[in-house]
Amino acid sequence: MIPRRYLPSIPSLLALEALERLGTASAVAAELALTQGAVSKQLKVLEGQLGVALVLRENQRLSLTPAGRDFVAEVRKALKIVTDASLALRANPRGGALNLAILPAFGMHWLAPRLARFAARHPEVTVNLSTRLRPFDFALTAFDAAVHYGRLDWPGAGFLKLMDEEVLAVAAPGLVPMPLAGAHSVLSYPLLQLDSRTGDWGRWLAHHGHPGLRPPAMLFDQFATMAQAAIHGMGVALLPTFLIGADLAAGRLVPVCGPAVGAQGAYYLVWPEARAPRAPLASFRAFLAEEVGVIG
Repeated sequence: MIPRRYLPSIPSLLALEALERLGTASAVAAELALTQGAVSKQLKVLEGQLGVALVLRENQRLSLTPAGRDFVAEVRKALKIVTDASLALRANPRGGALNLAILPAFGMHWLAPRLARFAARHPEVTVNLSTRLRPFDFALTAFDAAVHYGRLDWPGAGFLKLMDEEVLAVAAPGLVPMPLAGAHSVLSYPLLQLDSRTGDWGRWLAHHGHPGLRPPAMLFDQFATMAQAAIHGMGVALLPTFLIGADLAAGRLVPVCGPAVGAQGAYYLVWPEARAPRAPLASFRAFLAEEVGVIG
């Protein structure tokens, strides 16, 4: 247990935080619906409890000491944590929240259709989604888990494989004469690729018997943007088959050379192994394992 003498009251902390932000006792009093005398009392109680001067009092003006400013920076973080926890509780008083980092295209086309089934089965869990395009340090975030594309290379993470990926070379109808003379012919057209997968065209060409090539291409940070660029005739794109089914069916995109080929990576659910497991994450992992046919 943390000794209670080191746990100041919330009103005192709010008064100090507001003083640093607003600059005057009168502004603090107005924001907190207190008198200026009550604000001054809260600050003195805080200083007495901690045994450190936090406020300079000069000519009836209040300002923070250097120690006070440093303290407020940490207090503000703590107040945000408490606020976020309160909001999460109000949003879902019957259960917990699952904070999930997703890749946008995979989240929209593969995960989103499954979330309705998860919600029906686990109404006590609120799933909060946020986009992250690259791996991050779980210790520095509030995320419980993330969707990862690549290999089993996320440090300190547990993995549940969700899906292998296949990519198809596609373009807008009319951009590329059909059929192409061969895979090498795509080099005569503008190529599109993700900035995080600059080796994709080289691997695709190697698969078709043309190794050692790394052609230049227009770069995109997300599949959705690249797919739209391909639809509007900006070039030939390598796109995951799970993403473009509707576009192929509607004729907005057409294959330019051969069937889909296996991509270098796969999609995984990852979570921090060092963190104690929470019930919402355990329920979500079990649900996804069932969805992808993983037993045990």
